[in-house]
Amino acid sequence: MNIREIIYTQIRKVVKDQNKSLLDFTDATPLLESGLDSLGIALLVANVEDETGLDPFGSGDDIEIPTTIGDFIRIYQNAAAAR
Repeated sequence: MNIREIIYTQIRKVVKDQNKSLLDFTDATPLLESGLDSLGIALLVANVEDETGLDPFGSGDDIEIPTTIGDFIRIYQNAAAAR
């Protein structure tokens, strides 16, 4: 499973579903500048969990809050590697 591809696809989906403007983004883009608001980020987390079966934020582990898309991706990559 390609975590980065899944997350990028889900960002595009959530932004489109919320009728927001999709901005160009990279791993360095801050989450809140990707076109997602706090509800969008919550939807992103739910969608990525549905697609991957990973829930790193509910694992009880001490996870740093991601500020960029790359941070968000790394959290999921680490969760997948630990599985």
